[in-house]
Amino acid sequence: MAIQRAAKPPKPSHRLVAATGLHRGDRLYQQDQVAVLVHPRVPGCVLGVVADGMGGKSGGRKAADQVLLTAQQLFERHSPGDEDPAELLRQLCSEAHLMIKLTALSAEEEPHSTLAAFMVTPDKQCFWLHTGDSRIYHFRGPTLMRRTLDQSYVQKLINEGTLTEADAASHPQSNLLTACLGTVQDPEPVESAIHDLQAGDVLMCCSDGLWHYFNNRELGTVMHSLPPREAAELLINKARQRAQGSGDNLSIAIVKIEASS
Repeated sequence: MAIQRAAKPPKPSHRLVAATGLHRGDRLYQQDQVAVLVHPRVPGCVLGVVADGMGGKSGGRKAADQVLLTAQQLFERHSPGDEDPAELLRQLCSEAHLMIKLTALSAEEEPHSTLAAFMVTPDKQCFWLHTGDSRIYHFRGPTLMRRTLDQSYVQKLINEGTLTEADAASHPQSNLLTACLGTVQDPEPVESAIHDLQAGDVLMCCSDGLWHYFNNRELGTVMHSLPPREAAELLINKARQRAQGSGDNLSIAIVKIEASS
């Protein structure tokens, strides 16, 4: 009687390398939160999240903590392959928004938070969602393929053609948001998807305390040239130098797709 050996599962064609970075900057309080969550049951599925909290001494941190807690709970229950990644991100946005508003009812602060989240799936797709001015970037090699557009007052002026990108960084109302989590009005998050991730691609999300100090070419060069951990360290250190003692909280999450050896 012939005995058939069980077929070995196909070797993955890629691997994911990730890192996060967090720094208080020159602020008295750390109100950013960041994470790259690895799915507990499905290899090759990760969720990157940045939350930039706002509101009082502790209100912003409470809001950012709520975003991370909601992300962890939803991602642990998520079934990749059977459930829609885009729907999970929508749930993250709506549920975190609701929990932040409930937190505000029992506190004197007015907690709010941005949200920038992306999920990389085992079949090399990426789904992302954001609200506020924390950004998500997709690089292929050193080239920026796309990034989110801020939900902010200055971005609105840029869209209307009354303000240039170069002048936006120094605008006195550059920190004024038009949408975020925890506000009276429900957020209107923006979604996108990438269906053809390749080896060498990088997904990165970060708060304005970091992206404010770099142009797209600088970010792309760093993402292409360095592994995620070294890239996060370099960008945070360089942002601290360029802030010259007046820097905001900084947070960054990086996921790089590499070919399997």
